[in-house]
Amino acid sequence: MKIIKKILPILILVSLPIGAWAIEFQNPLDYDTFGELVDKLITFIFNIAVVICPLMIIIGAFYILTAGDDPKRVETGKNIITYTLIGLAVILLARGLIAMIEQVIGVRIGI
Repeated sequence: MKIIKKILPILILVSLPIGAWAIEFQNPLDYDTFGELVDKLITFIFNIAVVICPLMIIIGAFYILTAGDDPKRVETGKNIITYTLIGLAVILLARGLIAMIEQVIGVRIGI
């Protein structure tokens, strides 16, 4: 029994590399390169931002319309609309900047 306890761990360790070579993983993604993955991820984030921006503007307008005599709610609504428009501008400029760099260099970066 003592011999089996000593030999069994050695046999397991020796057989592990053989089992590891037989494992083959399939790519669960539809993208073959990292650039394609990043491209699709950036496009997804851009699409989400384009959908969320009008909703945030509507929320800011709701704050302003329901403020009544509360200047703090009016200021909150203005801030929501302002920061939403700034965020949308940053997203659009980032996407445009990448397109402009691609045009100047003549190489497709990914988006």
